[in-house]
Amino acid sequence: MNAKRTLLKTVAAAALATLAMGQAFAADITGAGATFPFPIYAKWAEAYKKDTGTGLNYQSIGSSGGIRQIRAKTVAFGASDAPVSGADLDKDGMVQFPAVIGGTVPVYNVEGFKPGEIRMTGEVLAEVFLGKISKWNDPKLVALNPGKPLPDLSITIVHRADGSGTTFNFTDYLNEVSKDWASTVGKGAAVKWPAASSVGGKGNEGVAANVSRVKGSLGYVEYAYAKKNNIPFVLLQNKDGKYVAPDDKTFMAAAAGVNWSSAPGMGVSMVNAKGAESWPISTASFILMYKEPTNKAESAEVLKFFDWAFKSGKQMAIDLDYVPLPDSLTNEIRSKVWSQIKK
Repeated sequence: MNAKRTLLKTVAAAALATLAMGQAFAADITGAGATFPFPIYAKWAEAYKKDTGTGLNYQSIGSSGGIRQIRAKTVAFGASDAPVSGADLDKDGMVQFPAVIGGTVPVYNVEGFKPGEIRMTGEVLAEVFLGKISKWNDPKLVALNPGKPLPDLSITIVHRADGSGTTFNFTDYLNEVSKDWASTVGKGAAVKWPAASSVGGKGNEGVAANVSRVKGSLGYVEYAYAKKNNIPFVLLQNKDGKYVAPDDKTFMAAAAGVNWSSAPGMGVSMVNAKGAESWPISTASFILMYKEPTNKAESAEVLKFFDWAFKSGKQMAIDLDYVPLPDSLTNEIRSKVWSQIKK
């Protein structure tokens, strides 16, 4: 009986060990950060696992969280939509490179209005987020939307409650188009929101959920979240004075004139870009890695993953309305950035 019990314990222990090993191998690469690119990272990870057997465990916790995690060395890569400065990269011994391009979009919950049926300029959008425009039938909104029955409904601002690269991108844009915003609020991954009626949400997921729930709300999310949740977006006036809708083509137009070598770590701002078709709140999402990684094998796997994504994941990015990086840029990343990471 004792021998049988011992055998059963041994078999059970072996089974648990096998399960634990299977779970470990199911997530060979660890990363954390921006919620902005999470939909495409998840899609790439699924396809990459099928192709190679290597898994990715990506924690969609916000850009600030991703920077904290990579600095704590608890993940092999951090992800942030707010680029880290050249000085901080040097101090931390890290490199930074863009992985994908997308766009932040203002989204609303106003009954009877479909995507793109409400127009705003950058200046008016800033006034709404400042709290200076607090009703949907404010004269400035009515003037931009002639003939449309904008309701006598209070506007509730929905913003990120966590440190966020999407917030950085959005406030970077408002900072660019509104002197009032620039002098009173400024830009950052986290800011003090001035509108009296406002509510926070964690991650792009939380903002999307709150906008869907709160009547009269206006928030901002990465476009994939607006599309997935069928949330109406604002038609926004760009630098050339044209009203444009967000999609991969208008994000691509904004990226067309970017000089990636003009900023350390390729941390270029793309907001308010020139061009008749440019979406004015476009951005790249960035990856952070150590030049001298603690786990060189896992770091090498990260590079294999993004190399595969750059080569084989383009159509997946387009399908989710992101913009894949051009080959000229990915070749530059391989030769000038990845070459600095010790293997």
